[in-house]
Amino acid sequence: MTSHEIDYRIYGEEMQYVEIELDPQEGVIAEAGSFMMMDDGIKMETIFGDGSQKDTGFFGKILGAGKRILTGENLFMTAFYNNLTGKRNVSFASPYPGKIIPIDLTEYNGKFICQKDAFLCAAKGVSVGIEFSKKLGRGLFGGEGFIMQKLEGDGMAFVHAGGTTARKVLQAGETIRVDTGCIIGFTQSVDYDIEFIGGIKNTVFGGEGLFYAKLQGPGVVYIQSLPFSRLAGRVLASLPKGGNSKGEGSILGGLGDILDGDNRF
Repeated sequence: MTSHEIDYRIYGEEMQYVEIELDPQEGVIAEAGSFMMMDDGIKMETIFGDGSQKDTGFFGKILGAGKRILTGENLFMTAFYNNLTGKRNVSFASPYPGKIIPIDLTEYNGKFICQKDAFLCAAKGVSVGIEFSKKLGRGLFGGEGFIMQKLEGDGMAFVHAGGTTARKVLQAGETIRVDTGCIIGFTQSVDYDIEFIGGIKNTVFGGEGLFYAKLQGPGVVYIQSLPFSRLAGRVLASLPKGGNSKGEGSILGGLGDILDGDNRF
């Protein structure tokens, strides 16, 4: 194996974190800002590139970092190593309510494609790159543009998702249609395209967007019930326009704002 062979345990229900057990000389890479806690003796290092063990030289590292910029991620990643004797633990937390999904890349022929903000952490040696869409419709209307993340290697990787997750195993020719934002990721054998919903009433009054994703097997697809973009949209929509609010449980509600002079005409 080119990737480090790590053990792990996932804790929690709605706000999960993953604890990774590192044997001596083992390491793990993670997105900046996902670190939660670690045992004494673990060395933390900021790395420039995609986190794989390949010695590609300076220009190779520049290319790896450039790929991360295209996916909207931080220019740097963080690596954690156990350089001591005995086992050490390091933990990483999901950034918002949902689930952490372990992905064993050896079960998916060494490659898994996911949304560009789904990756959380992985065994040292896993390469975090980009996957360009070869279809114009998917690039223009897919919600994630032409670029998604790809995880390559023979180790464990962890992705996070919002809400509850579903794992669909598609047979050859079997098709499901999904809201574009609800896709977490899929195996490389899945054919992914974008379809127009169609119909005047659906387009104008449907409220579900104009396009959905069409995924055709064979392969495995992971789906989330609450993508972060949807959660953020609901939070922003509920914020008071004036910056002050009596709260939804207030007896006076909007009338109280008028009496207090909070409403401006």
